[in-house]
Amino acid sequence: MARLPPLPDDPILPEVRAIAARLDLGRRCRELDRAPEFPREEFRALGGAGLVGLRTRAELGGRGLPLPRVGVALFHLGRVGGTTFAKLSLQPEFSSVLAEHGSSELVEAWFRPLVRGERLVGNQITEPGAGSDAGAIATVARPDGDSYVLTGEKSEAAFAVDADAAIVYARVPASDPRKGVTAFLVPQDLPGITRTRTAGDLGERWMRRGSVRYAEVELPNSFRIGKEGEGFEYLRSELTREHALLAAIYLGVARASWEETVEYVGQRSAFGRPLSSQEGVAFPLVEDGANLDAAWLYTVRVLERLERGEDVESAAALAKWMATEAALRTIDHAIQFHGGRGYSQDLPHEQRWRDVRSGRIAHGPSELMLYIAARRLWPRTRAGSPAESRSA
Repeated sequence: MARLPPLPDDPILPEVRAIAARLDLGRRCRELDRAPEFPREEFRALGGAGLVGLRTRAELGGRGLPLPRVGVALFHLGRVGGTTFAKLSLQPEFSSVLAEHGSSELVEAWFRPLVRGERLVGNQITEPGAGSDAGAIATVARPDGDSYVLTGEKSEAAFAVDADAAIVYARVPASDPRKGVTAFLVPQDLPGITRTRTAGDLGERWMRRGSVRYAEVELPNSFRIGKEGEGFEYLRSELTREHALLAAIYLGVARASWEETVEYVGQRSAFGRPLSSQEGVAFPLVEDGANLDAAWLYTVRVLERLERGEDVESAAALAKWMATEAALRTIDHAIQFHGGRGYSQDLPHEQRWRDVRSGRIAHGPSELMLYIAARRLWPRTRAGSPAESRSA
């Protein structure tokens, strides 16, 4: 048996292991890939166990854990339940704009139930003509007395047909043109909303992505989040935390494939000796283990700095990029070294690869992560500031 390096530790781990066993998260993750649906029962169970909203303040129903501890919990949720259940745990973080800038009424009606796993709130930024260049958003929220009238289309939206509400980013024509867009909390059952699921996603199929059309949807002023034109400023700090926490998830998923492959090649023989004694197999796996550890240590350092309130926008972007690349390489080797079975649905590696592959696109593509880091190195040559886009 291989001697595996230790895993990140935290007092919350017995809770993660207990709910993973009770809900059989590994099996359920694979079921949701083959028969996609939003796992509301598991979402409620995670919320009831206090594993949704790990960073959320206790007064809002969360655990109030420091970011490094949240990262460890997400790493282990990813390791046992794939990106599916780790990202379910992270849903309140994706909607922290609502908690930090929404009215007390919106927080009570939507954010607290989200932390309990009772209501699902999606995010809608991307449009057919505005992906990474979110500054090109064309959806309009036109003031009309004590309401706004919302018109436009959002695309590649996670939970397009399942979200109970969504944070929608739109332009208000009367707002200061020098500012960005405005955030709104939009219940998805309002008249004038049409939701369509996109068929054939490569991975993370349980999110059931799609498009959402808004045709003269009337929205009370009370559903605006914060001030007009400040939506992207609110979103910026949220995205920085997301990048670092997503890195933890991808590394946990990859660690599962790495462990399984290390054990397998120690047992499997070819040409009269174990695969683990053959350099073409052993060396890449050793490199993968080192790269995963290095990416994890970097991610933890970023989370520690975030917890201290430091500006780590570029470092968090690099953590996401580094973790995604290390994870994909590791899982690709798991597929390769398991041979024909690795390429099949008999083993979980191919789904893990497809699910983690979203990390190069969602929540800001890899190219944008590198751009964020580059503008930190050369601030005087900065030509522009494309805003991040996310679909999950």
